[in-house]
Parts: sequence; C-alpha cells; structure tokens
Amino acid sequence: MDPRVDIGHVHLKVSDIDRALAFYRDILGFDVTQRIGDQAAFISAGGYHHHLGLNTWESRGGSAPPAGTTGLYHVAIRYPDRRTLGDALRRLAEAEWPID
Repeated sequence: MDPRVDIGHVHLKVSDIDRALAFYRDILGFDVTQRIGDQAAFISAGGYHHHLGLNTWESRGGSAPPAGTTGLYHVAIRYPDRRTLGDALRRLAEAEWPID
C-alpha cells in the first residue's frame, strides 16, 4: 500500500448526540465543524473538515452492544505532546470518566 494512504474519517453510531459531544468535544477537546440538529455532528482537530462523524440515524436511544459481540474495539487519538495529552487526561478525571 502507498505510504501516503490515510484514514480521512470514521463515523460512529451513537444513541445521543449531546452525550457524545460531551465526551468528544468537552472532554477530549475536538472542535465541532458541523451539526445537524440531534441527528449528527462532525468533529475534528486542527481545522480538518471532520475526523469523526457522530450520528443517530439508526441508533437514537440505542444501547451499547452486549459483551462478546463484534464491533469497533480501539481508536488511537494522538495528541501532539505530553502536555496536551495530560490536559485531556485531566478532563477525563474531572468528569469521572472510567479509564480501563
């Protein structure tokens, strides 16, 4: 594969846009680049149009998948330095977000 290939964005089905934004925007620090009511939000870092799409098109009010099922397991968010990573970890701790 050509080394210039990258992932432009990922869409996540969420049950509640405001709750998802409370995590990705308010805690992790992403910027909202576009919002479509309570149906979708597009977020990014560094001015990109969107790294993550959050939508409720088929998942509004849904529950988390049960243990032992398939699905997205891991995403790495790379902060540019230890200070900005530390800021994100501080916001996670202040929000009492569980880290496992």
